[in-house]
Amino acid sequence: MVRPRDNRSDGTVPPARSGAAARHADDPSVGPARHLGATHRTPTWLKATTIVISVLLVGVIAFGSYWFIRLQGNISKQALGAGNGRTEDAVNEATDRMQILILGSDTRDGKNSEYGSAEDSAGYGHSDVMMMMDISADNKRVSVISFPRDLLVDIPKCVDQKTKKEYPAQRQAMINSAMSEAGIGCAVDTVNKLTGLEIDHFMMADFNSVKELSNTVGGVDVCVSDAVYDPDSGLRLPKGTSKVQGEQALSFVRTRHAFGDGGDLGRIKAQQGFLSSLVRKIKDDGTLTNPGRMLGIADAITKNLTVDDGLASVPTLLTVGNRLKNIDISKVAFVATPTEPAVSDSNRLQLAEPAASQLFAALRSDVDLTDPKAPASAAPTAGATDAASSAPAPAATSAAAYNKAAQPVTVANGSSNAANAAKAVTALNAAGFTQTAQFTAPAVASTAVYYGGNFADVAADVAALLGVPSSKVLPAAYVTGVQAYLGADYAAGAQPSTSASAQLPPDIVNQTAGDTVCQQVNPAMIVR
Repeated sequence: MVRPRDNRSDGTVPPARSGAAARHADDPSVGPARHLGATHRTPTWLKATTIVISVLLVGVIAFGSYWFIRLQGNISKQALGAGNGRTEDAVNEATDRMQILILGSDTRDGKNSEYGSAEDSAGYGHSDVMMMMDISADNKRVSVISFPRDLLVDIPKCVDQKTKKEYPAQRQAMINSAMSEAGIGCAVDTVNKLTGLEIDHFMMADFNSVKELSNTVGGVDVCVSDAVYDPDSGLRLPKGTSKVQGEQALSFVRTRHAFGDGGDLGRIKAQQGFLSSLVRKIKDDGTLTNPGRMLGIADAITKNLTVDDGLASVPTLLTVGNRLKNIDISKVAFVATPTEPAVSDSNRLQLAEPAASQLFAALRSDVDLTDPKAPASAAPTAGATDAASSAPAPAATSAAAYNKAAQPVTVANGSSNAANAAKAVTALNAAGFTQTAQFTAPAVASTAVYYGGNFADVAADVAALLGVPSSKVLPAAYVTGVQAYLGADYAAGAQPSTSASAQLPPDIVNQTAGDTVCQQVNPAMIVR
């Protein structure tokens, strides 16, 4: 590189630099900067727009982050099961048929202390409300099945997933006590055992969730047949339709004496009526398409919510909520598990057969409870936790792997023909089933064979012997051994009806979310 000389022989001096060029060098003797052209200033409007957009973006991100962190921080979680195992894979929350067990806890911890004493908050509490929500795979229908808190059931052996303490199985215990020792997972396992389904998720809310949610939506309309006052719950309403929120909303869903005959079934119908009205309110107000309202509801719910690990994220909860926004409210069916006074204790309930087993079989087959003859929206969910989940039953074998003479088999005659029961017992005895009994049962149209745990193979053989198709061999939680329930279609030596349509009581659906129902007030609670 040749360095320019400053002492030129021709007497010239370096070219003069412009002021613009000089600003880019400290030494004014440096020549003009060839890369620089004329300067351009950014328009003021563009600067202002950029600043505004930046501020908005930061605000949106901060707002979204705030709500995500807040909602996520609200959620509490527990294990889905209590050590009894699963046979199904995890569901896709966006596309699969899904069952969610919804529980209302009666714990008096924390904000709920005003509703009881410290003794009431011992352990995990009891499930004051227990409902199973079944969402179809095509998002066109929802079934909500209520289980009375006084229902006597068999609770399986459960292991507290936090402490790893094992609790033995219980027979004929109230279903609301299932979670009190080993946690919510034990309640899930109990419902699995009872229905033959496998619950995919659970949601448990406490007293405050009802109060805060009803306040957030601006109240829920409820209807009562007469003016009512229940001093135990504090519910006080005039005859007709009223808007309840806060404490009165909680009193409406908690009261045990105000409706029906003052028992648990009256309360279930009131709870279903409240939820139906809440669904209509949310749909009519456009809440599900209003982000601001949805955030308010989400905040109210999550602050008082405990869910399983698989549901414990805001995106997953939003996915489930999004599935419900377009369902026709006439396809949201509310059902109470068929029950009757328990033989062992008239103040408790037991499953009413065959209606309960028919309901659970219909659920396993994904039947539309509002229209049992409609085709299923998806293939039935396979798998279950124990013998109660198998449907149909195993095929009969030519050589039984058990002692027939030791198997308890009863014949319930619902055919209105005494001769049918005698012929069935004779056929059973001749085949080696000598431990038999018979009794007269309520009339039914269709013959079925029901069985308790570990009697599926015996039931299959009994069904084959009496000509009952395998599709009518059903598990039943309260049958000891096997019960052949003869219906009007039964004739000795003839094949009973093999109709594939679901056999369900005609009034199995209490109401849909589209129905406005006035709750019948217990005469003892009417205010004159």
